[in-house]
Amino acid sequence: MIDSSSLPARPVIRRLSEQVVNRIAAGEVIERPAAALKELVENAIDSGARRIAVLLERGGIDRLEVVDDGCGMTPDDLMLAVERHCTSKLRDETLVRIDTLGFRGEALPSIGAAARLRVTSRPHGADGAWRIAVEGGMVGAPEPCAGPPGTRVVVEDLFFATPARRKFLKSPRVESGHADITVRRLALSVPHVAFRLQLDDRVVFDLPAQDMADRVAALLDAEGADGMLPVEGRKGELELSGFACGPSVHRATAAGQILLVNGRPVVDPVLRTAVRVAYRHVIEHGRHAVVALSLRIPPDQVDVNVHPAKTELRFADAASVRGLVIGALGRALGGGAGVAGVRPGVLQSRVAAPARIWYPPPDAPSVRGNSVPILSAPGRDPFAARLELGASPAARMLDGPTAPDSVHGPAPGPGSGSEPVFPPGMPGGSVRALDGLPPDAFLPDEFPLGAAVAQVMGTYVIAVSGDGSLVLVDQHAAHERLTHERLRAQYLDGTLRAQRLLLPDVVTLPRGQAELLMSFAGTLAALGVEIESFGGDAVLVRALPALLGTDDPAALLRDLAEELAEDDLAGPGEARALDGRLDAVIARMACHGSVRAGRSLNRAEMDALLRDMERTPRAGTCSHGRPTWIKLSRADLEKLFGRR
Repeated sequence: MIDSSSLPARPVIRRLSEQVVNRIAAGEVIERPAAALKELVENAIDSGARRIAVLLERGGIDRLEVVDDGCGMTPDDLMLAVERHCTSKLRDETLVRIDTLGFRGEALPSIGAAARLRVTSRPHGADGAWRIAVEGGMVGAPEPCAGPPGTRVVVEDLFFATPARRKFLKSPRVESGHADITVRRLALSVPHVAFRLQLDDRVVFDLPAQDMADRVAALLDAEGADGMLPVEGRKGELELSGFACGPSVHRATAAGQILLVNGRPVVDPVLRTAVRVAYRHVIEHGRHAVVALSLRIPPDQVDVNVHPAKTELRFADAASVRGLVIGALGRALGGGAGVAGVRPGVLQSRVAAPARIWYPPPDAPSVRGNSVPILSAPGRDPFAARLELGASPAARMLDGPTAPDSVHGPAPGPGSGSEPVFPPGMPGGSVRALDGLPPDAFLPDEFPLGAAVAQVMGTYVIAVSGDGSLVLVDQHAAHERLTHERLRAQYLDGTLRAQRLLLPDVVTLPRGQAELLMSFAGTLAALGVEIESFGGDAVLVRALPALLGTDDPAALLRDLAEELAEDDLAGPGEARALDGRLDAVIARMACHGSVRAGRSLNRAEMDALLRDMERTPRAGTCSHGRPTWIKLSRADLEKLFGRR
């Protein structure tokens, strides 16, 4: 028999005071200043405001103020607004059709329990305003005061009543960053509402009511509408719209991703995963895309009451949502290099008036005997482009039908008539000069990447676009993407052709890699790579994809083995896991079949490369996410030379 005297005293169950209950709830709803700010701005939006102003001092730790011109509240409304679970936003008690940002009735009571809160409000048409104060959960009586129509909420000394939470706050700079992101997301959800954000004495942005494209451009720091790709998609009752920056624009974090569901800003893992998958082969690993997407979904197919912060969702059909986002983004990113909305550049600037390049006629005066390109006004037809290198007064222009298409290697001997003269110390084979570009080669609509004019360092192609901008192309990175897309298309069409080697090649691999490759032999065969076990750690290669034309099977197989080994989940019997790595495997193969840096290209080959880039999907970046081309506008060049 148990001795009752040895048992601990029975704990007494008691009802917590309203103040303690509110402070506990505040820990879930108000975790930092940005969370309190989110609740207050959501209330302002739900009130029908047309303009919202936000002011924070020291990241909102000392002071946070939100002013709106919404419908306002009466004294009775103010008393209810600071009580828990009082709201005007639920039409019924099913929690199914929720069409407002707030609905739980917890925000103001939670803030008042943890800070010093003052709410001043005046309905439109009322004679005056009323103010109510809450300090550490203690609610005062409403008092009449002066104030314009709308509502002004001031929060001071956040978490003074809960010191344990206050000591975990970050620095004012970090808290300001979180608040900035929060306001940007909310401002994007209602572009018809004017928004102003001020951090201490600095106005971060002051935006008028505008359309979605302009609001996205302003909030994501993109280059206006030209810096974004429109995104549209529909699947049953699901509808997706918005904008996405091209692969050349990416961030170190996902802070540049604004995701809306039925107008509500969310941080949802399903949507973020879909964005990451859509961009995984067009941006560098570890970088994050910049997007602003809005998903419309029937209210009964999504649950927004998952967490008090209301930023997490639960979809009834998450697979359909994920597929819609990946497909819509894939189509938006599927344009060729040079299309509108994709402008890789060293500097982020815009040209006020596009310029064209004009080259003087042969009898025009020149500087030190060399032809000089001149930037002319738009609309002036250029002469045939002429490019000549060198500082020698004896240098002659490449001119006429007898001029060679390209020059490479040591300069011809004197007196040959059309030879280029290279600057002192420049290897003759480092530059290829081109000549005789037709005027229509500059048409920007037909040829966004323009016409090739030179190859430098045996690696980079220089071109001039129709608006006079300078275009630089990495020939290896560009051709790698072209090969990648051709391999992928042939694989999906079942037309990928293997070319048998005259003599099978035996490749010795590190321990375990040969066995790994053989376990994927069937899949590799579908990609045109036919291998057999040759005992131990050796593999016999009988065929390779005809498109690659590689003469180094050993290097290709080692790369493929490394790629397959990177995914521990991808086994030969796991088709879905392998499909997830298929593009990466093809990318490794494409790298081996691409034009290498250092290979000389003539003018026809360079122009063909540019035209293929314009036609090929995802050609703005290589298979590893690095840019294949860079564009420098007139404004960019003027900045580089300190002219602006």
